[in-house]
Amino acid sequence: MSDDRNSVREEKLLHFKEELGIDPYPAGCLESEQITRIRDAGETEDSVIASGRLTGKREHGKTVFADMRDGTGSIQLYFGKKILSDSDWSMLGLLDLGDIVQVKGSVFTTRMGELTLRCEELDLLCKSLRQLPVVKVDASGVAHDEVTDRDFLYRHRCVDLQVNPDSLDRFVTRSRIISALRSYLDSNGFLEVETPVLQPLYGGAAAEPFETMYGSMKQQFYLRIATELYLKRLIAGGIDRVYELGKDFRNEGVDRTHSPEFTQLELYEAYADYNVMMERFEDMIRAAADAAGHSDSIVYRGTEFDLTPPFRRIGFMDSLRDASGEDLFSWDPEDLGKLMEDKGIITKANDRITMLDKLFDHYVAHRIQQPTFVIDYPEELSPLAKRKADSPGVTERFEVFFAGLELANAFSEQNDPMLQRRILKEQAEAGLHRKGELDEDFLYALETGIPPTGGMGIGIDRLVMILTDTGKIRDTILFPHLRRND
Repeated sequence: MSDDRNSVREEKLLHFKEELGIDPYPAGCLESEQITRIRDAGETEDSVIASGRLTGKREHGKTVFADMRDGTGSIQLYFGKKILSDSDWSMLGLLDLGDIVQVKGSVFTTRMGELTLRCEELDLLCKSLRQLPVVKVDASGVAHDEVTDRDFLYRHRCVDLQVNPDSLDRFVTRSRIISALRSYLDSNGFLEVETPVLQPLYGGAAAEPFETMYGSMKQQFYLRIATELYLKRLIAGGIDRVYELGKDFRNEGVDRTHSPEFTQLELYEAYADYNVMMERFEDMIRAAADAAGHSDSIVYRGTEFDLTPPFRRIGFMDSLRDASGEDLFSWDPEDLGKLMEDKGIITKANDRITMLDKLFDHYVAHRIQQPTFVIDYPEELSPLAKRKADSPGVTERFEVFFAGLELANAFSEQNDPMLQRRILKEQAEAGLHRKGELDEDFLYALETGIPPTGGMGIGIDRLVMILTDTGKIRDTILFPHLRRND
């Protein structure tokens, strides 16, 4: 669709203003009843007021039938020349599909059994200058005149939501999922907080940040890649159960499951560990699934998945050894690099940490279908996690995989300040995470003392993908980032 604003509509706009003396964009209107409530109440001789967008119009001489939709549903409208005033009847003839109107009248049922609002008064609330696509569904359920240009719909989500009920339902479901997660955490004593989006040092994950300049401070800042280090400072401050749900930013590639701006839920619980976090995740995904209209199972991309706890658990190191047939943890970086080259695995980094992580994705992650906790990661992959007792080189960390997608990452959090300082210093010297700098404020908080703590991050966009059977992450984001359309 190109520039669909047309001169005919603009001429009608002028006619409203100059000939009829009607303001096509009034500042306000009467309080309206939601269409779903009107439909639920049924027939009534009392007058009701409804507002919405015209989506259909059928003229029959001195009578006109139309369809109107608001954010809750649709209803048929009936206009009669003998019922409306002359000015309202003249206005009706100038209305186009997409115009937003307010009507007042009684509700009856037609001989065809259609609940209909008999309009006695009509007001124009907004004249549309662009025509929305009219998608028609025939008797066999086949849709015609659909907008198939996904790039157009991403850029103009207002059109997508109007013409694609599935898209609107998906975003309504997304909000319900988020509300369910918040409700679960609030009811279990967690406190929701807000931490800085602009950070002088970025940390909590291995990722490339977006950089900006804080003008008045003459200092470089970064869009956060995670909220972890700030939330753990609050654990040190005595907030024993804390969470934040908001945007994180990673200056990396875009594909079916990755977006540079994404929604992340991070929660931290004092006097808990990664075993507690596994139980929390099982409870939370069940609550989210229930909010999305599911029960003990869901169907995603044609496959049924069982949400009944407990989820399967497999070891990170054991699963990679079994899948690759090699003890890759004993290999040096050069040999790991040659293996990745042979397997066609592309990465800009050549450090052991990144290569082992990529090899796990290649051999194991994408093959995991049913909900699974991958547990006990090697220490070099988990610098912020607690070491596992009696297991040298292993940490108490898990990631959740579902249909080949990583949904969550969790630790028994490292609270030994001297050990944490040493690990972060080694990483800083290697050029990882924080461009050679240590987050001294975070380390200060650790040095004041924090109790044993379990922490977890959940990718909301991917969770919505799973629970709404959506194949692309950008279909779960209202306004995904796109290349400029010059």
